Amino acid sequence: MPEGHTIHRLAEDLESDLQGGPISAFSPQGRFTDGASLINGCLLLRSEAWGKHLFCWWDNGSILHIHLGLIGKLRKFKIEKQPSETVRLRLESNSTAWQLTGPQTCSVINEEDWEYQISKLGPDPLRLGKRGKKQFSEKILNTSLPLGSALLKQDLIAGIGNVYRSEILFIIGIHPEIAGKNLTKTEADKIWDTAVVLLRKGKNWNKIITVTHDDHGGRVTKKTLRENALYAYKRSGFPCRRCETPIIQNTMAGRSIWFCPSCQKGPNA
Repeated sequence: MPEGHTIHRLAEDLESDLQGGPISAFSPQGRFTDGASLINGCLLLRSEAWGKHLFCWWDNGSILHIHLGLIGKLRKFKIEKQPSETVRLRLESNSTAWQLTGPQTCSVINEEDWEYQISKLGPDPLRLGKRGKKQFSEKILNTSLPLGSALLKQDLIAGIGNVYRSEILFIIGIHPEIAGKNLTKTEADKIWDTAVVLLRKGKNWNKIITVTHDDHGGRVTKKTLRENALYAYKRSGFPCRRCETPIIQNTMAGRSIWFCPSCQKGPNA
């Protein structure tokens, strides 16, 4: 599932490509014909992300709400590229086309619906930066959930997914089974600060890269290969980049999570 940095990058790219003139909107698949008709011929005013949710605002007051879910894709194509029958929604300017396939959510909503959607979401590190730290810390320090589960709760922190939860906890040195209520205020603040730094880098580079120059053994750039870019995620059995202890894979909140048993001591250590 795309994480928050991807959705923020999509919002920025959509705004850049589709603002300036009327947009043609239609549903090659046919499942979103009615919704597409509500924004067809309209002007895109702005697009923005809140966690993993994308909202596009149109000049007739409509708001397009997209959540990609596990298999959804929103991709840019040349205008000459004809859509396949799997495309839920196609948005066309004079020169560019964006195509949506397999989303969890694709709907046209109003302002009241939008307010309801965001009311269910926690603070977004990319939207709030340092300003969201207090709200996040209060939420995480009051949950009895283990952090490996809590960081996937979008009402606690919006935009964190499976990759970032493993990487953030590794970087800070916190075991995923430790409950939020057992953190110190300093540790809670470090989780937020690390999330802000990593998601900003992910958005700017359009790629998740968490390793530092010191732990990589060389210069880290947006061209760094995926196998060299992460500390823990999907590195089960590989040596920890800091202590060489094999990375362990476990399951939390129904999804795999990876950590170092040496660098991230358990709650009973």
